[in-house]
Amino acid sequence: MATVLERIAARAGTATDGEGRRAAERAIADTLGCMVAGCGDPAARAVRQGLGADRIPGPSALAGGGRSDPAIAAMVNGTAAHALDFDDNFAPGMSHASAVLVPAILALGQQRAVSGRALVDAYLAGLEAQALVGRGVRPEHYAAGWHATSTVGAIGTAAGCAHIAGLDPARTVAAMSLAVSTAAGMKGQFGTPAKPFHAGMAARNAVQAALLAEAGLSGRADILERGQGFGELMGGAMPAHWDDLPDESVPHAIRTDGLMAKIHPCCGSTHNAIDMMLALRRAHGFSAADVAQVVVTVGRANFRNLAYPEPRDGMEARFSMQYCVALALVQEVLSLKDFTAEAVMRPHLRALFPRIEMRVMPIARERACLRPAHTLAVRLTDGRAFEAEMAFAHGTLRDPLTEAERIAKLRDCFDSVGRNLGDGQLEALLTVDTLPTLDPLAAVVASESPTPP
Repeated sequence: MATVLERIAARAGTATDGEGRRAAERAIADTLGCMVAGCGDPAARAVRQGLGADRIPGPSALAGGGRSDPAIAAMVNGTAAHALDFDDNFAPGMSHASAVLVPAILALGQQRAVSGRALVDAYLAGLEAQALVGRGVRPEHYAAGWHATSTVGAIGTAAGCAHIAGLDPARTVAAMSLAVSTAAGMKGQFGTPAKPFHAGMAARNAVQAALLAEAGLSGRADILERGQGFGELMGGAMPAHWDDLPDESVPHAIRTDGLMAKIHPCCGSTHNAIDMMLALRRAHGFSAADVAQVVVTVGRANFRNLAYPEPRDGMEARFSMQYCVALALVQEVLSLKDFTAEAVMRPHLRALFPRIEMRVMPIARERACLRPAHTLAVRLTDGRAFEAEMAFAHGTLRDPLTEAERIAKLRDCFDSVGRNLGDGQLEALLTVDTLPTLDPLAAVVASESPTPP
């Protein structure tokens, strides 16, 4: 009987349809934009400096310029991609899937001189593997405090790296098994530079797992489901359950669940509340001065993610319901410039914090479905009250970003570091699947021009 990793490797390697490929292209472009925006963040700079990335020769572009070894580049760029928490969410993997996956396959793909089409293939393989690994421990792994971006993310991304390296199914299983042994990262680090480091760490671990598997190193093929394995040790309060993995008749998770591309540069746990507040303001015309009380009710994992009711800097602000809802009360758009140390201390925003309360929903309600709706209740000083509920924020498959919003986000990412997104660069980002080489993407990331033929 096939093990869980063997079944995952077999399914992850199957093809998806054209819309799935286009979704992968969009996710790759979005992540590269986030990587550019995050390359100057203190966390990304510290990882780059601490690893001596600029002193280690290699073919793989570093965000912001230079090149290094694939594993080092994956770690630096993964940290940059996740540094501003503007990168996508992937519910099936409970992860910031692309912030791990794209830096890893891009770095290894440059070493192996693959095409854009091969990069998209590897992305789809790695994303589906993340979905299937996550399926067995969702949602309790995440609720227990594991940062699935660096646990599930590393394991699934190893399958994507194996695809880039051209490994056969047995070696792909070996790569994922080795990545299981590296799975680590706790949500207690949220709101600190260690959180984006988790994504970089997972990207590096995935690259190294694939290279080690290629060289002949292996682990147990049943390490997910066996005793003292991933499910038993890290599955949380409920037993791991991989018995119901989908068969070939079911589309990949990129088509059934999709990714959530972020329109707001902050923790995804705040997005439903932000979207609901913006919608209520548009519908009823009230302002922050009219508000007596706001109550937001979220799931327990979301509640624990948002640990900073009075944030002191941009990193903490991304994990503050009070700050994010306050922004939604006073402006129509949240942008990267709202999450600087100076912006967080604006008095008119902080004055709203005492009026904004976050509560956790009853456990029975949360366990009734995989995606329980968050609720928002607003009481005005004149006695009027408004309520809303939302399970899927703007940017999800059910309410995707428009092309104009996606391009505006890319431009915001480039503008935030003083770079102009040229027409040629934008074209490369929007047509990844057709690129004969990865040179145009490396140039976008590293601010370099491709070497002329």
